[in-house]
Amino acid sequence: MSVDVVVNEDDLAEMVEQVWVSYLDPEGVSPLVPTGDHNQPSEVHSSVSISGSWTGHVVYASSTRAARKAAAAFLAMDAAEVSPEDLSDVLGELANIVGGNVKAMLPPGCFLSLPQVVLAPESATRYPNADRVSGLYAVWDGEPVSVSMWQSRDVNSKEGNA
Repeated sequence: MSVDVVVNEDDLAEMVEQVWVSYLDPEGVSPLVPTGDHNQPSEVHSSVSISGSWTGHVVYASSTRAARKAAAAFLAMDAAEVSPEDLSDVLGELANIVGGNVKAMLPPGCFLSLPQVVLAPESATRYPNADRVSGLYAVWDGEPVSVSMWQSRDVNSKEGNA
C-alpha cells in the first residue's frame, strides 16, 4: 500500500533548482524558467521508479535540444560532441539525482530503481496506473523541460478487499 505523497510542487521545484545550479547552470546565465504548462511537448524522457512505502515514478522530460544542452553542460563538453550514449547517461543521471532527493523526503522503506531512458516522443512513455501528484514545467533557453512525480494507484484497494 502506498502512502500519500509528502513531496509537494514547491519541494520538487527546489530539488530541481538545486540540480540545475549544481550541474547544468552553475554561473546562472541560463536559468530554468517555470511556465506551469502541463501540456508542453517533450521528445526524450528518463525516469526512476520508487517502490515500498510510496510507489510511483519521477520523470524528467524535455526536448532533444534541451537534453543535448544538459548533457553538454553536465559533461563539460560542446553540444556537438554529445553522443547518443552521453545523452542517455546524463538523462538517466538527472532522473536518478532528483529521484534520490525525492526518496529522501519519503517515509522509510522506499527503494529507487535504476533509471530508464526513452529517446522518443512523449507518447512512448505513459504511466496508465499512476496519477501526477507534482511537477515542475519550465523552459530552458526556450526549450521545454519538466520533472514530474506520478503516484501509482493501489488497484487492490478499490475492489477485492471488501
